[in-house]
Amino acid sequence: MCRLCEAGNPQNHSSEGRRDFLKLAMAGGAMATMPLMGSRAQAGSHSGAGAHSKPQMPENVGNAGQRTLIKGGFVLSMDDSVGDFDTGDVLLEGNKIIDIGANINAGDAQVVDATGKVVMPGFIDTHHHQFETALRSFLADGILVNDGLPHSNPYNYYETILQKFSMVYRPGDVYINELYGGLAQLDAGVTTVMDVSQIHHSPEHSDAVISALADTGRRSVFGYFEGWGDRAQYPQDARRIRQEYFSSDDQLMSMVMGGEIYLPGYEEAWKIGRELNLPIALHVVGTFGMQPTFDQLAETGEFGPDNIFIHMTGMSDMAWQKAADAGAHLSLSVPIEMTMRHGMPPIQKALDLGMQPSLSTDVECTMTADFFTQMRATLTLQRAFINERALAGEENLPNLLTSRDCIRFATVEGAKGLKLDHKVGTLTPGKEADIILLDATAINVHPLNHVPGAVVTLMERNNVDTVLVAGKIRKWAGELVDVDLAHLGQQLTESRDYLFEAAGIERDLFRR
Repeated sequence: MCRLCEAGNPQNHSSEGRRDFLKLAMAGGAMATMPLMGSRAQAGSHSGAGAHSKPQMPENVGNAGQRTLIKGGFVLSMDDSVGDFDTGDVLLEGNKIIDIGANINAGDAQVVDATGKVVMPGFIDTHHHQFETALRSFLADGILVNDGLPHSNPYNYYETILQKFSMVYRPGDVYINELYGGLAQLDAGVTTVMDVSQIHHSPEHSDAVISALADTGRRSVFGYFEGWGDRAQYPQDARRIRQEYFSSDDQLMSMVMGGEIYLPGYEEAWKIGRELNLPIALHVVGTFGMQPTFDQLAETGEFGPDNIFIHMTGMSDMAWQKAADAGAHLSLSVPIEMTMRHGMPPIQKALDLGMQPSLSTDVECTMTADFFTQMRATLTLQRAFINERALAGEENLPNLLTSRDCIRFATVEGAKGLKLDHKVGTLTPGKEADIILLDATAINVHPLNHVPGAVVTLMERNNVDTVLVAGKIRKWAGELVDVDLAHLGQQLTESRDYLFEAAGIERDLFRR
């Protein structure tokens, strides 16, 4: 079964329909989509203090009726009613968690040995532009937009990435970029993403995004944001996409409507989003001159709990208060906001108003999409500001963020923001089994003394040992399952070469 059918869309993803899509992609000069099934990806060896031979992967995990016991791990549930366990077990049946505790008697359930592993919810990325995967690191020294202020790099995100590169993508380029970027995050323990694709030049481009999200095999929220220029298909195609792909809540994929207020037609996008009962997400950045429009929306009562505001830099105190009062959600991309001149990440502003943010990675053309980087950046920046105020003699200061706070932003709050907290975000009986096992015996962590602290301040993507999404094993003992990365990597390289040539951008590996 293909993964789009597995994700709950068989009515619109028959083998005949799939062949039609591939023909369409190839007819447009784009690459054919690549099969996921094949040799397993080779990951780096785990040579930590507890290194041992690779265990055999259990079969049929996640299948209906199959019971699996994740046994003997350091269980970090992120659910206060469940608690944490120095040595604990998590029992699954099919795609659901059915019990958590110490020494669970699970009868004939198959066992996953979690000794030496942190067992916790998968990370949730509430804003990632996966279609840009082939452009990784290209804009490492760039900024968001040419704002007339001094900067040393000839490229910026708005003109170079959105106005040049994005305009030449073919459906096949969209597919391989989305697929490879999704697999890379899955490898790093990010089990859920809101993909802000911004590449909807045609219905075929949109279908390519959705197909890749499904084929990645993780939980995803399709963010239907406007494309660019006269090729944009927004918001005209939203109703078709909603009906064809997202008519059911019982699947891995859901949908969010983009409502960018710096582009014409945003009022119609907000109207359609609410008509279709979709959350409405938008970038809110002072650099783009959004404050007057955002203030107007605030004053006229347009904000609601269905809004996801990304960045929220440079906005007025009035609009902030209205957003908090309306129960809107905030997604922060702390490393990107700091380096690309969005404005200072408003971590403390949100916390002071009672808004609990989620974390997001934004763009890999500038920064890594792993969540250990996101959590560390958030922890250290907020603490730096509060520590400076303390050293200056200020009293009655806000609390310093803790490692557990940052894990909560990366899991619980992300699930709430994407309206998925009834399914994921914590290890709770009844929720779906989006679970990661992190190696605490590795050389960068051993000996383990504090679980949340080790996850946030010590760990990296190579500590992600095993990943389950809805009970299915997607990564096992350090390797992605049923993924031919060499083959997919070659397709991504070919897409990269085409994109640079078609956009007229020189690939200078050592430019200064």
